[in-house]
Amino acid sequence: MDSWLRGRLHPAEVAQLRANLSAHGLSPAALARGARPIVFADVVSTGGTMKQLLDILRDWAGDERADWPAVLRRVRIVGLTRRRRTSPNTYRWQQHAGWVRDLVPGAIRNVSVESALFSYLADYQVKLTRSFGRDLWADDGVRDPGRDDNTRRALAEAVAIVEAGRTPAVRERLARTMSREPAIAEPWLRDLVRRLRVAKGDT
Repeated sequence: MDSWLRGRLHPAEVAQLRANLSAHGLSPAALARGARPIVFADVVSTGGTMKQLLDILRDWAGDERADWPAVLRRVRIVGLTRRRRTSPNTYRWQQHAGWVRDLVPGAIRNVSVESALFSYLADYQVKLTRSFGRDLWADDGVRDPGRDDNTRRALAEAVAIVEAGRTPAVRERLARTMSREPAIAEPWLRDLVRRLRVAKGDT
């Protein structure tokens, strides 16, 4: 594996990664037995990270003789993507990734955001936790909260976002924005808009 894994995994790293995924109910056997879909969400440019994750699960399923087609039927992907001009020639990452054909139709959904926000979230935003790279997979201290200035700034930003989301003005603006989306024809989004406005009235 390359890219985010920065080279091929050693056997001990494979075992540790599988243990970590199993602890969160993400072993191929658990996925194959599940009744509901499992959703993987990430900032997506080309889909390389998602491909590597599925490659890891596929190899694991082969080693343990798990039902790989059943795993694929449960997988859903939500990609946060950079918003581009809409046209027949617009780049859509999943149209250039052959591996997505193994998933069920409709398994991939994208949420596009303005370029500046995409860049901020993907490249610049300070996170509450360290990037969970392979050098930390076996680190018992990885769950310990950070206490440095960067972590405090990230926590302050998270608190500010939550507080803003509780204000009537932000809830109404969010409801109006959602109401303009094509998906407002779907009952689930209409219900979400209704609940936003009810909660706004309760504050």
